[in-house]
Amino acid sequence: MTSSAPAAPTLSARGSGHRLFVAVVAATVLGAVLGVAAPGWAAGLRVLGDAFLHLISMVVGPLVFCVVVQGIAGAESLRAVGRIGLKALLYFEGMTTLALLMGVGGAWLFTPGRHMGVRMDTLDASALAAYAGHADAMRQGGVAGFLLNLIPASPVAAFARNDVLEILFFSILFGACLLMSGDAGQPVRALVASVNAVLFRMMGVVTWFAPLGVLGAVAYTTARYGLGSLGQLMSFVLLYVLIVAAFVAVCLGGVLRACGVGLLPFLAYFREELIITSATTSSDAVMPQVMRKLTALGVRADVVGLVMPAGYSFNLDALSIYLGLATLFLAQATGTPLSPGQLALILGMALVTSKGAHGVPGFGIVVLAATLAVVPSIPPIGLVLVLSVDWFVGIARAVGNLVGNCVATVAVAAWEGQFDAGRARRVLGARQALPLEPRQRLAGQGGLCPNPAGPEALGSEHE
Repeated sequence: MTSSAPAAPTLSARGSGHRLFVAVVAATVLGAVLGVAAPGWAAGLRVLGDAFLHLISMVVGPLVFCVVVQGIAGAESLRAVGRIGLKALLYFEGMTTLALLMGVGGAWLFTPGRHMGVRMDTLDASALAAYAGHADAMRQGGVAGFLLNLIPASPVAAFARNDVLEILFFSILFGACLLMSGDAGQPVRALVASVNAVLFRMMGVVTWFAPLGVLGAVAYTTARYGLGSLGQLMSFVLLYVLIVAAFVAVCLGGVLRACGVGLLPFLAYFREELIITSATTSSDAVMPQVMRKLTALGVRADVVGLVMPAGYSFNLDALSIYLGLATLFLAQATGTPLSPGQLALILGMALVTSKGAHGVPGFGIVVLAATLAVVPSIPPIGLVLVLSVDWFVGIARAVGNLVGNCVATVAVAAWEGQFDAGRARRVLGARQALPLEPRQRLAGQGGLCPNPAGPEALGSEHE
């Protein structure tokens, strides 16, 4: 039984995607201008950015549930689901470890905090008050607490808090049981497929508010942060951006080449999503349309449905770079020597605290605070330094995490033999998504693209 999809509008999706791209760029420029010319008024536009992110959050939880359940229920067997999950986790751990080492290596080689000579009594401890509770919660549980937090006390509570990690756990269990139900579960499969189609349509509607969200976010940030007052910390920000760029170009680019596609066309294909992510410093806003575009690129839908949502919690490459770089930066800035044993302890803690941190308010600072707790010799008040430039860091962090998860999905699909590299090259060469082939749709489910010709996927650019 295949889910029915609404008829595609006559409006060219390629043209509408281009107009949205132009609107987002224009909103970014206008927001920056307003932030400089009228900072008092521009700061009030923050409500536009917050409203857009709230709209996205409203849909993401149910959408992740439907996509994951659809992916598992349409898989060949539970063994196939487990195999994909294991390969994804192995890939995640390998890449985040590499990213963490690159952050440490960059700080060790360029020593961005060596000449700062920060005095602890000049820093404002109250700036960290909002993050203390979240950091304590992450530290106290340890590994056991992290594993217990995977299991929601109630599915309703997980959806109410919009906790993607708990939703993911419940979705995997629900999808596995639905797969084992055989024909008895067919009505539920059809219902999930139909709800999924409606939610994707809803995301299409929400996406058209992206320019307003970008305008508000950029205007507020430009009004609040002046580059002049952040001069001494910009070397840290610049170094972080360069390391993230190097990781994307060398490591992720190498993975893509091994899969048979080029990095630059791949990034151009997701250009709208990358712009929205950089403006809002959140990749949540683009996850549904990224998943749809990956499916259209030639990645089998069940792989997308499993790997992409999991990557949002387990594959935070740019966050790992940040943890490695910021730890050594703070040690250098505060004149705190670190022994090899202490550094190894911090790195091991970072590999644990970075998992499942996505969605925690101010998660970059929170995870860094929880990580540094294992080495009390680094004064916690030093976190105020990186807090003052966290928004600038957050741009590269969000973009790097998003690119890392897109590449991870392609890599796991290629490892599984479920990636059509020839189709991907055609799509990337044409800068538009081709109609889905039958093999890309989940058997009897309609796949992740119930209406691949519709314009509701941001930038899908179907003819």
